Amino acid sequence: MKIVAADWLPYCLPLRQPWQSSRGTLTERRGHLLRLTDADGRTGWGDCAPLPEFGIDEHAARAFAEDCARQDLAAQQAGVSLGQWLRGKPIASTVAVNLNFGPIFTVDRDNLQWAAEQGFAIVKCKVGHDALDDEIAALHRLAHDLPSAIRLRLDANGAWTAADARRFVDACAGLPVDGLEEPLAAPDQRTLADLQARAAFPLAIDESVHLLDNAFFQAPAVRRIVLKPARHGGLVPAAKLAELAQAAQVELVITSALESACGLNILAHFAAAFSPDATHGLGTAEYLATDTGMPPEIHRGKMHLPAGSGSGFRP
Repeated sequence: MKIVAADWLPYCLPLRQPWQSSRGTLTERRGHLLRLTDADGRTGWGDCAPLPEFGIDEHAARAFAEDCARQDLAAQQAGVSLGQWLRGKPIASTVAVNLNFGPIFTVDRDNLQWAAEQGFAIVKCKVGHDALDDEIAALHRLAHDLPSAIRLRLDANGAWTAADARRFVDACAGLPVDGLEEPLAAPDQRTLADLQARAAFPLAIDESVHLLDNAFFQAPAVRRIVLKPARHGGLVPAAKLAELAQAAQVELVITSALESACGLNILAHFAAAFSPDATHGLGTAEYLATDTGMPPEIHRGKMHLPAGSGSGFRP
């Protein structure tokens, strides 16, 4: 592959509403698009969007953008989609995505009904922001109002002690919970495994990537991994983790780290290539008031991959 031009294009994208987690609040998304041009005039794109709150430092973000742009070009040169290039075989044209809500107290019956009407099967809510008993009460109210076609995906962002996490998991018994991400403030393999044994639904590792070693994949402590490829510095290293998860029969969910449309197009291909049957956390374009291009279309709870070779991103 002969690269004849490369440049970085800075962006600053305001959010429609603040993005809240137990680690902080964002009001804008800053980053750079990487544009690589080959000798035949093709353009490969990468999205460099550091987010230290999610463990994505500048080095990882740049490495991710560089890998994405090169893989985009390689797929175009081969005349196949980025996902097919990564996987080595044809992939699905759509992936299911969850609908993102904010803290659990902000969600009401009207929100849930609208989600059902739009065809979403999973809605995601944040927990771990308020008093545990209050959030448990809110969870039960929400479950009571939940349309039958929808389940709840919960994310604690590492908010709880082991004792509080056990109380919350026990309070979820019998409720339509799809999964719970990062329940522990200080996670370790044994505590997570004990907690997973109490839960009828998958617990998930997201930020706690330090736990994803050989020992984890030999005896997984949880049933699900949430993978943000930018955190791992590229599509190729993220693909290796995805393959380890599949071999260990661990569910794999791909999520955005609030990347721009460029990053979302790339992540949609990755999700379709490595976890086509999961419901992914990629429906985040709605948070951006402006964008770097057109994000993948979502219809009836499905994200549609752009047609053509490469990632399909157009600025």
